[in-house]
Amino acid sequence: MKILVCISHVPDTTSKINFTDNDTKFDTNGVQFVINPYDEFSLTRAMWFKEKQGASVTVVNVGNPTTEPTLRKALAIGADDAIRVNAEAQDGFFVAKQLAEVVKNGNYDLVLAGRESIDYNGGMVPGMLAAILDYNFVNGCISLEIEGTSVSASREIDGGYEKVVTELPLVIAGQKGLVEEKDLRIPNMRGIMMARKKPLNVVEPTEVDVNTSTSSFEKPAPRGAVKLIDADNIDELISLLHNEAKVI
Repeated sequence: MKILVCISHVPDTTSKINFTDNDTKFDTNGVQFVINPYDEFSLTRAMWFKEKQGASVTVVNVGNPTTEPTLRKALAIGADDAIRVNAEAQDGFFVAKQLAEVVKNGNYDLVLAGRESIDYNGGMVPGMLAAILDYNFVNGCISLEIEGTSVSASREIDGGYEKVVTELPLVIAGQKGLVEEKDLRIPNMRGIMMARKKPLNVVEPTEVDVNTSTSSFEKPAPRGAVKLIDADNIDELISLLHNEAKVI
């Protein structure tokens, strides 16, 4: 079984975010980047298929050379090789089209991705990718078992869970539950050393019409100052909750 794991290069959630050029571009200065957490669940599950069923695992990213350390981390975790599509990610459709070309050229049986990236939270790439490839698709996946070409999966839905049975080839949009957080892998020294020797192939992007663009970014409004009310002043507390907070 050939597995392709889609890796997004995203800011660490502890990073302070700023914008430049009149709030039209993301400022990467001083920002630490990591593997998208949802993609990390998928990568860890791919490692299980590699170890238990002899699958081969390739990781892929659409991005410029600054994303390569993130791909190297995925290689250190255990992926066999990596592909970087040499292009700035323009929008979800652009990324899905680039990934589709990689899947077609590599003839992958299973494509694992996170349900969304934690930077833009678009949640659109896995579904678009499945549609372009005409592959089966399971979104919000929290359990995945494969025997031959037969697939058993579970996904989270409103108010419960849904069990599905399908076939390869398949695109999965994974999330927490696909593996547990305690099962996520940290690269060890041996893995880091081996990752330096594993192939990281750079391919040029296919031509795609970009139909969306970013007009501006805006930070959330800062929280208002805290008002402390004397414990004996119930009337003022009720007035503020009613007139300002408007919660009663």
